[in-house]
Amino acid sequence: MRRVLGVTASAVLVATALSGCGNPPGTDGDLTDDWRPVAEARQFAPRAGECHVNAEPTAYLTSHQPVDCAKAHLVETFHIGTFTGDLAARPIPPRVGSAAMRSAFTECDVKAKEFVGGDWRDGRLTVQVAPTSPAGWAGGSRWYRCDLFELNPLDDTGDAAVNRAGSLRGALRASTPLRHGCAEAGEWGHLLTVPCTKVHRYEYVGVWMAPNASYEDATKDEGAVHTKCRSVIARYAKVPVDRMLRYRTGSTYRFPSEEAWARGDRGVRCWYWSSGKKLTRSIAGGGTKALPVN
Repeated sequence: MRRVLGVTASAVLVATALSGCGNPPGTDGDLTDDWRPVAEARQFAPRAGECHVNAEPTAYLTSHQPVDCAKAHLVETFHIGTFTGDLAARPIPPRVGSAAMRSAFTECDVKAKEFVGGDWRDGRLTVQVAPTSPAGWAGGSRWYRCDLFELNPLDDTGDAAVNRAGSLRGALRASTPLRHGCAEAGEWGHLLTVPCTKVHRYEYVGVWMAPNASYEDATKDEGAVHTKCRSVIARYAKVPVDRMLRYRTGSTYRFPSEEAWARGDRGVRCWYWSSGKKLTRSIAGGGTKALPVN
């Protein structure tokens, strides 16, 4: 009986102890149901409309310090694209300048034309694709920046960015000093844009899109490039593309820089060149009167 009574007393003590550990007022005893859910981890991503003081070809978080586009800057991000499919499945981001980046450049090319209101190659502009950094890629980011920047008018390499203030949105929708136009030769062979009503020997006529090839192969046949540019001149001036065309016009051109070629730019800028008399008007749509056989 003592043993039984002892067990019973213990049970009473335990029950009493447990009853003394009740929930404090205003609680339900569940320690987890009131916790806020942990926010989903978000990867860093740039935004279209940001401007930057550097033109680095890879976008690193550590150097991401966008500035107001109304202030001095080198680069404007006008579109954010996304790598998909096999490219997105790669263990590392596509290398800048590699063939794998061409599809991204093609998208940036199209978006740049929409952004500036015309073919950006018709002005002193160039486009680059800046992919996320290797660390960002490892963390799950698959974005790339489409960047646009203004070129130095006294640099024929086509890659020398200049500081500017203000967005390039709609920059080619109207007449602007950014547009190539009539020109005269300056020092070191640079073409300096002048009004077409001023004396000049050169006039920008448009772009010939070169086929995909190595930069060395694409640039070695100058005669073939002049032939292609003469066809662009003919369309611009509205004269026949025939065996007499070479006697109507001279030509000069600017290839993309080797760096721009590696990024994907295949646009060769073509200029009419008057090897004889100087002009004081545009040849646009002038027909055989503007470009007689010489």
